[in-house]
Amino acid sequence: MAESEPPATVKSAMRTLDILEFVVQQGRPVAAHEIAGALAIPVSSTSYLLTTLVGRGYLDRSGRRYGPGPALMRLSPSEAVPTLAERVAPLVRSLRVQLNETAGFFVRRDFEIEAVASEIGLHALRYTLEVGQRAPLHSFSAGKAILATFQKGELERYLQVAQRVAFTPNTIVDAEALRKEIKEVRRTGIAWTREEHTRGIIGIGCAAVVDGIALGAFSVAIPLPRFDDAVERRVIDLLQRAAGFLEASGASQNETP
Repeated sequence: MAESEPPATVKSAMRTLDILEFVVQQGRPVAAHEIAGALAIPVSSTSYLLTTLVGRGYLDRSGRRYGPGPALMRLSPSEAVPTLAERVAPLVRSLRVQLNETAGFFVRRDFEIEAVASEIGLHALRYTLEVGQRAPLHSFSAGKAILATFQKGELERYLQVAQRVAFTPNTIVDAEALRKEIKEVRRTGIAWTREEHTRGIIGIGCAAVVDGIALGAFSVAIPLPRFDDAVERRVIDLLQRAAGFLEASGASQNETP
């Protein structure tokens, strides 16, 4: 006697696991029709399951293609406590996959920032960022995002003693102008550099804060020819999501990158 068909809920669970395994194994973003064809799942069911997985963070969507999402980290716990760099790496990778622009995560090093995670965009025209690269706080969007988390006395001390080099004519070095900009960053939660460190590059940054302590800041670097209002909105949304994921993970400020 033939076995009966599995209940719909079981079939849905099996298809969900099949999709996750298939996407992870490909090593590249894959389209919905590729997933449906390879796994013999109806297109309508595939669309529903993909939407659910993206909503839960297990998959990331870039255009019409899907790749592994940051929530997959929850499925592979290890005995060793992951470092901050390990925590942010998949989030930075997700930013790069979804935007195809260079993304990074920076931590504070006195009056500088240091990149502890980096993913380089694949366009011919792109900004290059290496892990370990340092930059002054005032000239990078991630640096400004971190400056905006300073207490008032700490910010005033920085403005009084830190040397601020003008890398381009757009670099903000004046204390009052920078103070005004940091006030705006605090209001919006988003920091900008507009050709202030590198000509032709727009930087957008967002800090991740847990219990009032800045863990660091995510940033995306975009060449001017590809920057427009739609790109701005998408970058800000994804940066805020990345910071939210990190903050929700409860990462300790005592972790080392």
